[in-house]
Amino acid sequence: MQGKVVVVTGATSGIGQVAAEQLAAMGARIVLVARDPHRGEVALARLRERGPRAGHVIHYADLSRVADTRRVASAIAAAEPRVDVLINNAGALYATRQVTGDGLERTFATNHMSYFLLTEGLRARLAAAAPARVINTASNAHEGARLDWSDLQLERGYSGLKAYGRSKLCNILYTRELARRLEGTGVTANSLHPGFVATRFGDESGGWISYGVRLAKKIAAISPEKGADTIVFLASAPEAAGASGAYFYKRRPATPSREAQDDAAARRLWAETEKLAGVSE
Repeated sequence: MQGKVVVVTGATSGIGQVAAEQLAAMGARIVLVARDPHRGEVALARLRERGPRAGHVIHYADLSRVADTRRVASAIAAAEPRVDVLINNAGALYATRQVTGDGLERTFATNHMSYFLLTEGLRARLAAAAPARVINTASNAHEGARLDWSDLQLERGYSGLKAYGRSKLCNILYTRELARRLEGTGVTANSLHPGFVATRFGDESGGWISYGVRLAKKIAAISPEKGADTIVFLASAPEAAGASGAYFYKRRPATPSREAQDDAAARRLWAETEKLAGVSE
């Protein structure tokens, strides 16, 4: 990883922060994308302690907004001639249905649309660095989820866990179609389940979800270091270089749900996402 450029979202806490710090310790130059300036500066300072000469930088954006995600992708593309690894790791879970200024349900916008928009904005930089890697943090929460093409924004029957599960299904389907489209370019794309990790995730979701997540983390959660392990593996390991379109857990290819293996659904999701990406502010 010495001298490689790694773009990471959702890296001011939890598994994203651990992955960024471990990759920095291996010699990578980290480009953070964050929303909160205070947490962002703390995360950047920690990276600079681990790699003081690497020139780590941070960009700020609200990844639930189409225009803001496009803006930060353009800013990174303008500043970085190459991107060796893109780690789409930002995620959110909301107890109540929220709608962004683009008219998108916020979980879908943050957890899926941002992956699509940021990757599209950096595709030329990834191609310039080939062999390069795209890593999308998904979850086994996708199991049991199904996409309703007539209601992708969950206007009917919303629940926070249903929205989250659907967004994670989107992550896996999107990764499969991205890998297909990237074939022959030298850029790979894989998704992963990090495990149920003791991080800040879910603490601010609201309602019973925050209470339940906090309780579950006390009982069954793994450490952020263990949760980040597969991200670091996919970003850096030579033995992961040839994999593309796969879903990993504990460094090994895993089998996602039948819905997550539907290539026709993956193509349709891509087409629907392209339409939604044209939504104006």
